[in-house]
This record gives sequence, structure tokens and C-alpha cells, in this order.
Amino acid sequence: MLLRSLAALLAGVLLALAFEPVGIALLIPLSIAVLVCCLHGLRARSAWLPGLLFGGGFCFVLMYWMRAVGPDAWLSLAALETAFFAPLGSLMARLMRLRRWPLWTASAWVAIETIRGSWPFSGMPWGRLSYAVAGTPWAEAVPWLGFSGVSLLLAASGTTLGWLVLGGWRQRRTAVLAVATVLLPVAAGAVAPYTTEESGSVTVAVVQGNVPGTGNDLVAVHREVTRNHVDATIDLAARVQAGDVERPDFVIWPENSTAVDPFLDAEVNAGIESAVAAIGVPVLVGVIADAPDPDAVLNQGIVWDPVTGGGDRYTKRHPVPFGEYIPWRDTVFKSNFGQLRLISRDMAQGTRLEPLRIDGALVADAICFDVAYDDGIHAQLQHGGELVTVQTSNASFMGTYQIEQQFEITRLRAMETGRYVAVAAVNGVSGIIDPDGTVLDSAAARTQEVLVRDVELRTGLTPAVRMGSWPGRICLALALVGLVLALRAPRVAYPRRTDQPAEDDA
Repeated sequence: MLLRSLAALLAGVLLALAFEPVGIALLIPLSIAVLVCCLHGLRARSAWLPGLLFGGGFCFVLMYWMRAVGPDAWLSLAALETAFFAPLGSLMARLMRLRRWPLWTASAWVAIETIRGSWPFSGMPWGRLSYAVAGTPWAEAVPWLGFSGVSLLLAASGTTLGWLVLGGWRQRRTAVLAVATVLLPVAAGAVAPYTTEESGSVTVAVVQGNVPGTGNDLVAVHREVTRNHVDATIDLAARVQAGDVERPDFVIWPENSTAVDPFLDAEVNAGIESAVAAIGVPVLVGVIADAPDPDAVLNQGIVWDPVTGGGDRYTKRHPVPFGEYIPWRDTVFKSNFGQLRLISRDMAQGTRLEPLRIDGALVADAICFDVAYDDGIHAQLQHGGELVTVQTSNASFMGTYQIEQQFEITRLRAMETGRYVAVAAVNGVSGIIDPDGTVLDSAAARTQEVLVRDVELRTGLTPAVRMGSWPGRICLALALVGLVLALRAPRVAYPRRTDQPAEDDA
């Protein structure tokens, strides 16, 4: 058991290395195959330990960037996410009693991935297997199958590899069929990429104003940050006037481009008005606005029109628990506990389902971690969204690989939705991405830069967006059905003696 546990721990670390900044996606099936071998032959009541250690190796390495907030934040978040892998280990061990268990165990993986991506609170989908595949053949299947579908393919690749190592290779016909089953959707996606329809084009300008000083304490210098975005936009207007740059149809500022309510702060309001008047087109401004509840704030993208001022707005759907709001503030978690003392007011959750209308274009907006969740972006596209914008502030994570991980998710969002994506980050990484996931233009971290580019507006929904959350729900149902069947199945003694005939176990 000790060797199994150590191997599972190392396999979890290997899985973390599949993500940025290392980014070796081939480690995904390899690490899951090792986990399968560690779980093989164990009872459910023992398999939770290798599962837990696998999760620990994965989550504590993957989310090491959370140390930028504080060691307590990193330890708490990683420990919470690790806990989901203990029942996963037991569930996979139990499902390995069934025939064709590679499929059942892969479904169990996605079922747990679905649960931890939505619970507790709004969940933490960071670390979905599919978030590691940008730039690989697996990414071609994303618009067809969605993130949960691609996670299922990746998990099945790992469980099938584990099955082959455990003796499945001896069943030649079944082995060929199993391998073909997990490779065929990837090949099909590469041969027949899904494309959406062009409905027009716009010129967008993405402003990255930068954060003075160390770059990671935006709150301390928030007025300078706002001034940077104002100045960069006014400078853009001057270059447009001189004929050096094409006039954009609208401008995108990042999340936290102002950290105070621009309707209540005269200085910030005047700055935004001057920038919008200079460029003469709408600016999507990232603001922290006061909520009707005096104990709450709103993280919003507001369309600031040069004639009518601040108007249509999107509110962040997924504030970060214990980062942007404190659950059970009045009972369990007091605001004076550790780092929580820094959160004086809770960030309220947005509910908008419709895209923003900016200069005639329908824009599906996402703010920071919203990009890791399916629901908000899918809903806005289903209501006609033609372009995706991501307003983000990664200042707290400067010098960590959180920035690279989030940008890779954003690239995959472009592929999943079949839309161009414009990313405005307060000090990195900003960029413009096409529906193939190709980065057309980007601004380096810790720089002030304005990106101006023509992008296509797209209509039509990819199969991934049409299916929405259903692939994850189906995997959850399959895992439950498999568990019921496994509870009724006799315990399988495997591997078998070589003098006994093998039965189809794939």
C-alpha cells in the first residue's frame, strides 16, 4: 500500500505538469493510467488513500500560484480540492469490478470534475483535464464535445492505457477497438473542424494600462491605474487623429481599471469621460461599483458611451469565495479571521444572461474567473453573442503561472465558442484570439500597451455550446448507474493466471 500511495502522489504531480507553465498534455493519460494501476485490486474502503494522495500531488502543485494571496489561501483551497479525489479513488476502484471499466471509471472522473466545478458555493473548475490541451490535437474536439466531453476523452485515454498495462493488450481485438474509440473523436475533430458563420466585423482596441510599482498591489495605486488607462486611451485617440491607427468601433478596458464607483467618485468619473470623449466611441470599462446593499459591491463591465455616458452593464457571475466574498460571514467565517479581514464588503453575484450591445455588436462578456465557467458565456451566446470579451485583473498573481493557465483556458474558449475573443488584462496578459485558438496579438505582462485589430463577428452555435452542461450531467448519471451495478457485482480477481482463458474486460 505504501508503494501504491507514493506512486499515486507522484502521478498527481505529473498531472499538474500537464498544465502551464510546463504544459506537457501527454502526461494526462499517463498520470491517470498510473492512478488506475495504483487502484487496481483495492477495495473501495482502501482506495480512498491513493485517490487522496493523487489529488494532493495534483492540486497543491497546480494551484501553487494561490500563495500570491497567502499561504493560508493556497493551503485551504488546495486541501478543499484535494478532498474530492478521495471519493473518486474509492468510486474508481469499485467501478473496476465491471466489464468495460475504462469507460465507467472515465465517467466517474468527469462526474467528480463536474461536482467540484460547481460545489461548494460556485465550485472551482480549475484543473479540468480539458483546460490543458490548447495547441494539441485534443483541442480540435472542443467545439464538438465541449470541455466535459474532451475531459471524458482524456480520462478514457488514461483508463484505457491503464487497462492495457494491466493485461488488456492480450485481448488484441478488444484492445484495438478500445484505442480506436478514444482516438477517433480527436482525429475527426482535426479532419472536420467546426466553423461558425461570419456576420460582420468590428475594430476593437484592447487597453492594458499597467499597474505602477511592484505591479501586484493594485488597490494601493488604484487611482494611478485608472489614470494609466485614461492616458493610454487619449494617446490612442491622438494616434487615430494623426492617421497612424484605424479608429476602433469600441475600446475594452480590463477588470479593476477603476477600483471605486465611477458614478460617485468625481475624479474617476472625469477621467473616464475625458478618455471616452477623446476616442469618440464606446468604452467597456471594468469597475467596482457600489451595490444597492451597502455591505456589497459589484464587479462590472459598463458600456460607457461618448453621448449618453455609463449604461448597459455586465456583472461578474462567479465571485471568488473567500477572495471576493465571505460565505457565512455572520456565523462561521468572521471578517477579522486571517486574510478575510481584507474583504470588508461582499461582492454580489451577477445574473445577466444576455450579451452587451456595443456599437451594434452583441458582446458576450466575462470577468476574470468567469472564463473558467461554462454557464455565463454559453447563455450570452445562446442569446445572440457574436464576440467574446474577457476583462481580467491578474495583478495579484504577477510572477506566478496563474496568468498562463487562465490565458490557455481563454484560448480554448475561443475554440469552444467559435468566436473571436478579446482579452483586456490590467497588466497582463492581454490579447486577441481567433476561433482556432491562435493568438493574433498580445501585450506582454508589466507593460502599457494598446492592441487594435479588426475581428469578425460570428453567429451560430457550436455543438459544445448547444449541449451546455449536459455532457457533465450525463457522466454524473453514468457514474451513479455504474456504482449501482458495481455494488451488485462480485469482486473481480485480476490479473488472472496465464493458464486461464481471458474474458472480455474492456
